[in-house]
Formats: sequence, C-alpha cells, structure tokens
Amino acid sequence: MANAAALSSSIRSSSSGDTPSFGALLKSWRGTRKRSQLDLALEAGVSQRHLSFLESGRAQPSRDMILQLAEVLDIPLREQNQLLHAAGFAPLYQERGLDSADMAAVKQALEMTLRHHEPYPAVVVDRQWNLVLRNAAADRFIGLLGDQEKVWQQVDPSGHYNVMRMTFHPAGMQPLLQNWEQTATLLLSRLQREVTADPANAALRALFDDICALPAIPAQWRNRVWNSVPPPILPLEIGMGNVALKVFTMISTFGTALDVTADELRVETFFPADEFSAQFFRTLAQSSAVA
Repeated sequence: MANAAALSSSIRSSSSGDTPSFGALLKSWRGTRKRSQLDLALEAGVSQRHLSFLESGRAQPSRDMILQLAEVLDIPLREQNQLLHAAGFAPLYQERGLDSADMAAVKQALEMTLRHHEPYPAVVVDRQWNLVLRNAAADRFIGLLGDQEKVWQQVDPSGHYNVMRMTFHPAGMQPLLQNWEQTATLLLSRLQREVTADPANAALRALFDDICALPAIPAQWRNRVWNSVPPPILPLEIGMGNVALKVFTMISTFGTALDVTADELRVETFFPADEFSAQFFRTLAQSSAVA
C-alpha cells in the first residue's frame, strides 16, 4: 500500500496546485502495479535506460509513449489525462455528461439494460459506487425498507445515493443480511482491491475508511480470507420477516470506452438464486403495477 499512498499523495498535491512531474507519476503507477523498470520496459517495447530517464526527468516522453505506458500499466482514462497534462500535452479523453448528445447511445444502452432486467433490480454506478441510474425494480426493492428518500438520507446524507453505504449501513440493508459476515468481508475485500488498483481515487479510499469505521465492522474483517472452499458465487441472504431471499449480482462495464464517464460506469444486475426469490420479485412487480 506504500506505493498507492505515494501516488494518492501526488494526486492530492496536483489538486492543491502543486503539479507532480510526469516522471513522479509514472514511477508511482509502476510501483502501484508492482512492475520493475525492466518488466515494464520489455512489455512497452522501450529500453530500461530510456524508462529510467523518463522517471528521473532526464528525458521527455512523446504523447504516444505516454499512452503506450499507460496501457501496459492499465491506468484509468481519467489518470491517463493527468499523465498527458503533466508531460505538457492536452488531455485526450473527454468527460461528457451522460445527458449530452454524444453520449446518447451510451445512455440508451444503459437504460435498455436496466429495463430488460425487470422485474429484478439493476443499477448503474460510478467508480465510487454512487448511483447514476436504476430501474423500477431497484426502487421497489429499496422501498421495502421504508420511504426511499428517508432511507437514502439516513445511509448517505451526502445525497450521492451510494450503494455500498446502503449495503453496509445499519439503516440500510445490513440488519437484513442473514450471512452478514460472509457478505461484508467479501465486499470489503473487493473495495480494498479497488482502492489498491485505483490509488488516485481519494473518494473511493474515503468510502472504504468510512465503511470500516461502522460499528458492525470489526477491524479484523479488512483482510479476512476463506477457511474453506468458497462457493462459486456468494448470494446475499436477505431476511424480511418470514421472507428469505437469495440474490447474487453481476457487474458489467463498457469494453471499448474512450470517454472518462463511460470508462467509470458499471452496471450491477441482481439475479435470484432460487425460484422463491424469483417469484418474490415477479409478485412485487405485479403488485406495484396494480397499485
């Protein structure tokens, strides 16, 4: 985590006006990805000596070289723009609003996916797990907890509608999860990996730290591992009175995103793990239609 912390510090310095050098950013990303200079140089098709000169500032990269190194290091588009800026080039990738004309096909694809997943919940989130879009089934599901706006305000007063906060908060899903320890440790492990993989994302790190500070999260759960062979997919076991639901989720992303917004969007679709749960969501949709 030391390299991740160093990179995060570089990003904070940038946002406060102290722009880090290209070489410093490159070195931090290489450390975060645990790649040696030789390893990165071989895969990127450059000499180790030239890579060393780039990191030390003795040589300046071309635009193509920056993009080539960023691809090998799997750097998000937002941070690729920062690398370009640090080296004196204009950002390459735009960050368009989802309602802009250029993003019409993207938004249509997302809305189609959400609509076709009915009667089961589906949501679109950004890279901080903030809600961007959702289908009617997701609203119906959250509505089982009470008035939606009041529930969201309790679990996320910031107004970002963060789905991880909804899952972990005692005013959200947490009290209903019958397999709470398994679910929480698995999701915490996922968040920890995302923080490590995306160290420039200060908001994601803050989310992880906030969740770990909740009363229902013992400190040792941060790095819990399975003591037995895990199942292929862990369902969320949700208890609501006499109703016991089992659902699992699948995450989808755009495979060829060339826009920062599109690159950071994820679709999380919920599937029933048994016939009772499937029928529950079908009945919930029918009841809502009649009402």
